[in-house]
Amino acid sequence: MRHNPDALMIFAAGLGTRMQPLTNMRPKALVEVFGKPLIEHALALPRSAGASRIVVNTHAHADQMHRYLEAKTDVIISHEPLLLDTGGGLQAALPMLGNEPVFTLNSDAAWSDESALTRLAASWNPDRMDALLLLVTPEQAHGYTRPGSFDMDSEGKLIRPGSLVYTGAQIIKTDQFKDCPEGAFSIWWLWEKIFEDGRMFGCHYPGEWADVGTPEGIEIAEAMLDASAV
Repeated sequence: MRHNPDALMIFAAGLGTRMQPLTNMRPKALVEVFGKPLIEHALALPRSAGASRIVVNTHAHADQMHRYLEAKTDVIISHEPLLLDTGGGLQAALPMLGNEPVFTLNSDAAWSDESALTRLAASWNPDRMDALLLLVTPEQAHGYTRPGSFDMDSEGKLIRPGSLVYTGAQIIKTDQFKDCPEGAFSIWWLWEKIFEDGRMFGCHYPGEWADVGTPEGIEIAEAMLDASAV
């Protein structure tokens, strides 16, 4: 089994309800932050980590996403006529991603550097882990207004509840999908099983991270990126 996954799934199919009215006429992944669409911020991470297969799922305003992505030869589109949520969307993309562990990444975030997936890969141990989540403290999470979800023990194993915030980046083994339901379901369905088996771990991202799920989050993320560029 490879130590470093070479396939990645970017979740970009959502309706972008919290980002309205900016998403009334375009997909959230094409909303611009710091001079470029959110999808470009996401695509910089797997390229820095050496991922050679990148799958992006689409649904809302899919024609615009397809036109934007068609020139990117390292990107494969997984279109969802019906929304499948994170778990179902990943399951539908497995024929394109392969049978080895994969990175997954939310598209509605900004990062102070491009090391997120590289740090995940450096901490990944498939002998002990079925999932590895990248986490930040509340102080590192800009524009994020919800409570954290996790804590880590001395070995990095995740425990709940906790104050650490999931950044939307992880490595997960695809063989976890063998007993999953059909259709739409959340990635939490898989995580619950992995928790029970004691094989869910976390690692810490040392930089700054911004949740760009709302119009207000754009300005917050741009201020973070501007400070990071100094």
